[in-house]
Formats: sequence, C-alpha cells, structure tokens
Amino acid sequence: MKYALDTNLYISAIRDAASGEALERFSSEHLPSLHLHAVVVQELLAGAVDVRRERAIQASLISPFERRGRIVTPSYRAWRRVGEIIARLIQRKLMQPGGFPRSFQNDCLIATSCREAGITLVTHNIRDYELIQKVEPVDVVPPWPTPA
Repeated sequence: MKYALDTNLYISAIRDAASGEALERFSSEHLPSLHLHAVVVQELLAGAVDVRRERAIQASLISPFERRGRIVTPSYRAWRRVGEIIARLIQRKLMQPGGFPRSFQNDCLIATSCREAGITLVTHNIRDYELIQKVEPVDVVPPWPTPA
C-alpha cells in the first residue's frame, strides 16, 4: 500500500515530541511506499516562519522525496475534479457557496490526486475528508495505519 501524509501530521510532529516519534516510526516502517504531496510541500513552506526553518523543511523532508521521484503532483483532471466536488457539495446543500476555507480546496486537491495515484492519505483531519467522501470515494485513514 502507498501512503501520503497530510500537512497536519508534519505540523503535529514539529510541535509535539510524541507526535514526532510516531511520525518517525511510521515513516521508517513504510519508507518504500511513502510519498509527499505537492500541496503539503506548499503548505509547509508557506508556514515556514524564517529562512532557517524553510531550509530545514527543504533539506529534511522535501529533498529526499524529490530525489526519489515520490512527489504526488495534481493533474489537470484532479484540479477539474476539485471544482466538481465543491459544486456537488454546494448543490446538495452540504456547503455554502464561498463558505469554505482555502484549506478545504487544498484537501480536495490532495484527495483527488491521491485517488488518481492509488495512494492512501493519512490525516488527523478526518472531518473534511468525510465531507469530500460524500461525492468522491477517497482512501483516507487516521494515524497510524498498520498493514492488514
């Protein structure tokens, strides 16, 4: 099984030692099947509060995935599907027009491109993905899945 980790897991790992250890353990166990999503890269770099942190994120997280060619990048089809998902949610009155944060659009993009690539998304943000799943079947699990 292939996995990608959502941004919230990396942020938790930075802020909390126990979360950091859990992420490190999962990453070590699943390294050959672990991918990094381009949206997660964007979110992490956008949140870098100084140049030192930006360089650390690049060196310790982004560069190793880039070197191995394991970056999940959204296709045109994934971008298009994001618009369709949001439209369906609004049409079904599960969301209000304009009543969603940009982070939800990012979640839709992560979901659609992971689905295209056959990748399971690991996230703490189950609530948003459950909403997406009402119109788009995506494989999302809470931390930390174990092989069946």
